[in-house]
Amino acid sequence: MIIIEHLALWVNDLEATRAFYQRHFHATANDRYYNPEKDFRSYFLTFPGGGPRLELMQRPDVPDELAPGSEVRGLTHFAIALGSETAVDELTETFRAAGCAVVGEARTTGDGYYESVVLDPEGNRLELTV
Repeated sequence: MIIIEHLALWVNDLEATRAFYQRHFHATANDRYYNPEKDFRSYFLTFPGGGPRLELMQRPDVPDELAPGSEVRGLTHFAIALGSETAVDELTETFRAAGCAVVGEARTTGDGYYESVVLDPEGNRLELTV
């Protein structure tokens, strides 16, 4: 069997990003990994229900190439299934109330997904789906 085991994101604020995914998506983080030779830090986040993990990585020499939330070729977003339209609506409003950018309002798309799009603290696009 071939599966996606994990996705990885470079982040500036490792602790804030970890806390965001733990608070809003009930992710569990491993102990922080640190490699002093490379000044590299990371967490692996595991989500309830299984599926691919999310690796958050931080190293001070990784540059900011793009504006947060911008779209370019390559990985542009990932989707998190919440189980119901009500859950999508409620979490979208939770993010809005917390000051997170909602860049796509909840709706049914042309390909049949019910989704909204929000940005995480680092500007990564997250589709909240059923």
